[in-house]
Amino acid sequence: MSDTLTIDTLSAGYGRRTVISGVTLSPLAAGTVTVLAGPNGAGKSTLLRAVAGFLPASGIVKLCGRDLLTAKSADRARRVGFMPQALPGDVGLTVLDGVMTALKVSQPECTVADARERAASVLDRLGILPLALSRLGRLSGGQKQIASLAQALVADPRLLLLDEPVSALDLRHQYQVMRTVRSLAEEGRIVIVVLHDLEMASRWADHIVIMRNGQLFGAGPPREVITPEMLREVYRVKARVFVDNAIRIAIDDVVQETLRKDAR
Repeated sequence: MSDTLTIDTLSAGYGRRTVISGVTLSPLAAGTVTVLAGPNGAGKSTLLRAVAGFLPASGIVKLCGRDLLTAKSADRARRVGFMPQALPGDVGLTVLDGVMTALKVSQPECTVADARERAASVLDRLGILPLALSRLGRLSGGQKQIASLAQALVADPRLLLLDEPVSALDLRHQYQVMRTVRSLAEEGRIVIVVLHDLEMASRWADHIVIMRNGQLFGAGPPREVITPEMLREVYRVKARVFVDNAIRIAIDDVVQETLRKDAR
């Protein structure tokens, strides 16, 4: 049984509104980081939530041969860790309690003592153990993001789905989180991360998946995907791409949209 994630003809949305349609990716292997990128509203978060099982979806999503779309929630929670864009602002739990609760959802047989030990270990790895007894609702945006990452990681899932994990972080903590993401993959996990920063994505990702209008525009290694042509077509900017040890993007202008004659 291959240790991969398969996504084939995946479609999902909200109610009657389809957001992503027929998305098929090459199998994602353990030990790799894949970045989902694209403009606002392209369907990145919807794709992540569909893979996590939080949205009604059709198609095929298989992790190590196991069908995630039909899996029971507890079974899926043992294998998939999901980090949302933001935790609710009025959470009364402490950071430690939040991580322990996340573990108990996927592993209800876990004793309180074991859950506390595992939660503390994850918080220590992420550098926020001193915040263990702080209320989640009183944390800064960046602290909440790292606490949310701890909740996704504590059950030691095979697949990690991270929705904009660095959006509220300063440069130092962005680096720390992405370095941790890289090390989590190197331990044998499959990691999918939503990022807006293409230069950051090129540094940390093995593969980049570009979404546009709910569909796959392109996918592959960063140096093959991040091109002036892609930036023009997807992001509607005129830009130069410099490739050295890392990729740098210089935006020169925006693409002026041509009004159609029948526009109102």
